[in-house]
Amino acid sequence: MLNIVLLEPEMPANTGNIGRTCVATGARLHLIEPLGFEISDKQLKRAGLDYWPRLDVTVYEDYADFKRKNPDAIVYMATTKSKQKYTDVNYPEDAYIMFGPESRGIPEEILLESKDTCVRIPMMPEERSLNLSNSVAIMVYEALRQQDFPGLEEEGQLHRYKW
Repeated sequence: MLNIVLLEPEMPANTGNIGRTCVATGARLHLIEPLGFEISDKQLKRAGLDYWPRLDVTVYEDYADFKRKNPDAIVYMATTKSKQKYTDVNYPEDAYIMFGPESRGIPEEILLESKDTCVRIPMMPEERSLNLSNSVAIMVYEALRQQDFPGLEEEGQLHRYKW
């Protein structure tokens, strides 16, 4: 099962959208405090719709607490600073993909601890970053594509007709 890690997320709507993506893909969500909102925030619940109660989510006091409770985790760090593209790596089934705060990204001290697993999403050189929930969706679906979408439905169904 994939693991999405948000380090100090700041915007409840992004976290709500990411929670919805996690439920739809069977991924776990890990939130590392401090959060820029309360878990009960209306915007978080609104963005997560009725998916939030089905979300497998764990909250950690800080990055040290996350590392202590997940000592064997292979963590891929999503950053605009990496030379390696997110498509250049093979994600194991239980990969952890970490994203930093919307306003500043993952601190460089943390990136240096994992320089072999830092990855970036290519974009135009003059742009700072993509929206956090979009970045999570891009990377989750690449990891799942590499694994042939385990456990996800094989085909869509029409509501009123048959294929």
